Amino acid sequence: MQTANDIRNTFLDYFARNGHTVVDSSPLVPRNDPTLMFTNAGMVQFKNVFTGQEERAYKRATTSQKVVRAGGKHNDLENVGYTARHHTFFEMLGNFSFGDYFKPDAIEFAWKLVTGEYGLPKDKLLVTVHTSDEEAAGLWRKIAGLPDDRIIRIPTSDNFWTMGDVGPCGPCTEIFYDHGPSIPGGPPGSPDEDGDRFIEIWNLVFMQFEQLPNGERINLPRPSIDTGMGLERITAVLQGTHDNYNIDLMRQLIEASAAASNTDPYGPVNVSHRVIADHLRCSGFLIADGVLPSNEGRGYVLRRIMRRAMRHAHMIGCTEPLLYRLVPALVRAMGGHYRELVRAEALITETLKLEETRFKQTLDRGLRLLDDETARLASGGVLPGEVAFKLYDTYGFPLDLTQDVLRGRGGAVDVAGFEAAMERQRAEARRNWAGSGEAATETVWFDIRQQLGATEFLGYEAEHVEGQVTALVVDGKRVEKAEAGQNVAVIVNQTAFYGESGGQVGDSGAITTEKGGKVAVTGTVKKLGDVFVHLGTVEAGSIAVGDAVDLAVDGERRSAIRANHSATHLLHAALREKLGEHVTQKGSLVDNERLRFDISHPKPIEAAEMAVIEAQVNARVRGNSEVVTRLMAVDEAIETGAMALFGEKYGEEVRVVTMGGPGATANRDFSVELCGGIHVKRTGDIGLFKVVSESAVAAGVRRIEAVTGAAAFAWFADREAMLSTVAGELKVRPEDVPSRVGALVEEKRRLERDLSDLRRKMATDNAGGDGDVREIAGVKLISRVLEDVPPKELKPMADELKARIGSGVAVLIAANDGKASIVVAVTDDVAGRFSAVDLVRLGAEKLGGKGGGGRPDMAQAGGTDPSQAGEAVEAIAAALGA
Repeated sequence: MQTANDIRNTFLDYFARNGHTVVDSSPLVPRNDPTLMFTNAGMVQFKNVFTGQEERAYKRATTSQKVVRAGGKHNDLENVGYTARHHTFFEMLGNFSFGDYFKPDAIEFAWKLVTGEYGLPKDKLLVTVHTSDEEAAGLWRKIAGLPDDRIIRIPTSDNFWTMGDVGPCGPCTEIFYDHGPSIPGGPPGSPDEDGDRFIEIWNLVFMQFEQLPNGERINLPRPSIDTGMGLERITAVLQGTHDNYNIDLMRQLIEASAAASNTDPYGPVNVSHRVIADHLRCSGFLIADGVLPSNEGRGYVLRRIMRRAMRHAHMIGCTEPLLYRLVPALVRAMGGHYRELVRAEALITETLKLEETRFKQTLDRGLRLLDDETARLASGGVLPGEVAFKLYDTYGFPLDLTQDVLRGRGGAVDVAGFEAAMERQRAEARRNWAGSGEAATETVWFDIRQQLGATEFLGYEAEHVEGQVTALVVDGKRVEKAEAGQNVAVIVNQTAFYGESGGQVGDSGAITTEKGGKVAVTGTVKKLGDVFVHLGTVEAGSIAVGDAVDLAVDGERRSAIRANHSATHLLHAALREKLGEHVTQKGSLVDNERLRFDISHPKPIEAAEMAVIEAQVNARVRGNSEVVTRLMAVDEAIETGAMALFGEKYGEEVRVVTMGGPGATANRDFSVELCGGIHVKRTGDIGLFKVVSESAVAAGVRRIEAVTGAAAFAWFADREAMLSTVAGELKVRPEDVPSRVGALVEEKRRLERDLSDLRRKMATDNAGGDGDVREIAGVKLISRVLEDVPPKELKPMADELKARIGSGVAVLIAANDGKASIVVAVTDDVAGRFSAVDLVRLGAEKLGGKGGGGRPDMAQAGGTDPSQAGEAVEAIAAALGA
């Protein structure tokens, strides 16, 4: 039997033999289309190539593209597990021609692959074409020998592809496999086409037209090919099943789920195992590509997918987290082709474990809240949709679980109300999502890149170069010249200025012309990956396209940026060494003043741990090892142990930065990372490293801020100045400050005790004398109004007053900073008649307060008006005489 891995390799090898470049799958987070939440088709990474905005070194390509359809327009989530072919994650096999070959070759490639390489019987295959595409129908007759009754003409948009309202478009042809009459369903275009008998296995798109805004279609000058074949579907066909979940790849995960939960993989809980298997794949790949669970955007969709799988684990009786224990099975099944799973295994495991632990608490809380809500319903009542939606949206409690609970109690959910609330949220999400993601580069930069090519960057070794102005942009439009006072974007043929990327800010400096023009460059950015754009203001003269210019980077600022950037590499390595390999970079900001480094870690970093990490970094700085940069193929670099950022886009060659000297692992340096940034020559150039803060920025993400070099010395100098000031005030040497402060603290505590004793003595002195004791209705009342006595000292004083009068009620009121505190104490023999809590509330009301609490024999309250202390005492006295 051909395995799914065999089938994927056969596809890629077949097209590689036929002149196609095998291109790695792009990340699941699109980098060239802000309208997409996730990569949902194989052609996404080639979109700009098809539209002519980008050119690559090859005209033919083939890929196995990771695809997620669980958010936005393409959302299969709710069907997953219940049908034979719905997935949130799947692999799309594809071959692409960018103006090279067209219909004849595409159809021939497809037919020879499915009948030759895969060995599918010809009599089991039929095709669809668009009604208007007689050319494709004729090619199927000629190349495949298919009769007309197995070439089905479809007049609808199902067989006509468009990229959007305008742009490239064209007819499709689809290949279907017939599972035979034992499976219900009819051929495409028939009333029974939704059955499982006839399964589409491959769609070939012929991009031959351009749709114009006026509705006209014109022929493209370079017609192209885009195809897509789901790996899971073709594997099911080749393995003799019509259910994608019965293929070897899915069975490995289903059986791992069943073994871990001690349940039957194909028994009554089979749907749950299917959900877990699919969602495990989706979650693992999204995390590997840099998405972490959150309450918005991509992270929200990931969390929903994870929690749906976790709910099914709960439904099959798992009392402990399950999904994280299945990660090794996922890596074994798919890590051979997708190495990012191997590199991210620790992070995937930690994230799933943390999320499932939290979700179990959510389930328990949701069930309690549901109990509260259903207690108000009559038997067989309907739970309002808004309530069900609140349980789902606020507490993560899924609708179907709410329905299951109510069904068991003879109730139901107002699903229409739930959907209305959900639709309101979706509408809001769509508004919030619009324009989010990595913004598409403005058209002007595509034009510049296409016409002028890339900017040559010489800044790794130089801070001062000469160049020639190739383009100027003012207010979003290309101009030939910019005058003094204008803000301008300058593009040159070569530059020393680093363009902002990878968390490192862009360089600043100056561009001067031979004729005296000067541009103060405040920042540098990159467009389309390799067009360096210098942003600034013309300070003097003018600058024009074609001018020879001198480009000078602000060297002092760059040196500080270099130090901070190199320190992030050492910090990253030290964090992983101390905390574990689950730590990966989740974001950074490196400028001339500081470094900010975000990492995946599930809890705060303890002070002792941070001290070890900081010491490790400084030890590597003092080691003054050489920082070595090599240019390598990306696969080779990763094989040597270089760390890559998950989801980051790398070219065919990458810069591998090594620093820190020998690491804990034999034959490996302390830090080895893929990085296009600028670094110090030797680690000693960092000077000094100091962490200044550590905090949380998101679930499972910690942020570390630090300073290096002169900024670190300045930080210590500030602290030393503070220490000197304190030592001067204390009249001791700086080294004696801790012991002197300790003595002062102890002395303060002693004085506070003495003062408290004195206040108590003064407050209770002569208690029981004629001046402050009254007898009301046979009950003694003693009261005192005090100044500047802390509220916490009133109760001991009241106890002492009680003891001195023997029987009765004691009232103490203290005024502090415009506020009042009142304590009422009642002796045991009187407590049966009067409660201290009731009495103190009467007094508090006069003092401008509310409530009060304590025991029947002792209670305390507060107020805002100490001037009414006398009124408060009289209110209590009146209650005693009532």
